[in-house]
Amino acid sequence: MENLSLNVPAGVLVKATCVDFPGLVAGSFFLKGCNLRCPYCYNINLVTPSEKTDLELDSIQDLFNHLEKRQGILTGLVISGGEPLLNPYTPLIIKKAKSLGYKIKLDTNGTLPAELSYFLEAPEIRPDFLAIDIKTTPEKYAKLICNKQSKFYGNIQYFEKVISESCRIAESIPADKREFRTVLVPSLVSLKEIQIIAKFLPKDASWQFAQFQNENCLNPEYKTIKPYLDYEIEQIITEAKKFIPNANLR
Repeated sequence: MENLSLNVPAGVLVKATCVDFPGLVAGSFFLKGCNLRCPYCYNINLVTPSEKTDLELDSIQDLFNHLEKRQGILTGLVISGGEPLLNPYTPLIIKKAKSLGYKIKLDTNGTLPAELSYFLEAPEIRPDFLAIDIKTTPEKYAKLICNKQSKFYGNIQYFEKVISESCRIAESIPADKREFRTVLVPSLVSLKEIQIIAKFLPKDASWQFAQFQNENCLNPEYKTIKPYLDYEIEQIITEAKKFIPNANLR
C-alpha cells in the first residue's frame, strides 16, 4: 500500500452530496474498476477505463486535498465505484478520511463476501454505513450481470452463495447503519424477481429502490428499454413490503 501513487487517475470526485449518505452532507469518490458488467451501468469510464477516459479522472491526492479543504463543512465520505472492495486505494482512503474526522459510507455490489468481511472486521477501515446493491436474482446475475470473461459467468450457484453470504455478513451491522439497494430495470427486476431477492435480505433491512435511467448505459440496447411507469413502481414496492416492510422508492 505504501507504493501506491496518489497522483494517478483513480476515480471521480463528487464534491458534495445531500442524498448519498443518509443524514449527512458528504463528498463522494467513485473508484475505477469493477468485477461486474451491469448492462445499465452509467459509470462506463470506471468499469471499462481507457487511456482517454483516465484523463478525465481525479487522483487520490485530489480527493485528499478536497477533504482537508472541506473539513468541518462536509461530515461524510461515500466510497463507491466501480467496486471499491477490489480497489487497493480503498483502505488508504478510509484511514485518511477517518483521521480527518469523516464518517465513511461504503458502497458495494454484494458479490464479494470475503472482502466485505475484511473491511468490517478491521476497526481502522470499518465503515460507519454500508450500502449493498442487490441487482437482480442469482440467475440473472450469472447470465446478464456477470462479466462474460469471468470464470463465474453462467454459474448461478456461485451467485446464490456470494449474495447470501454478503447479506448475512451485513447483519453484523445495526439495521440503521446499512441499506440494500435495487435499481428497477424492467429486464432485471419484476414482481417475480422481487420475491426471490427478498429471501436473501434481513427482515429488518432498509430496501431502497431507484428508478432506472435509460441513458449512457454500458450496453446500448438498454437505452431502448422504457423505465417503469409510476403505477408499476407502486406495484413493485407494494410487493416488496410484503417481505421487507421498510421498502421504499428513493
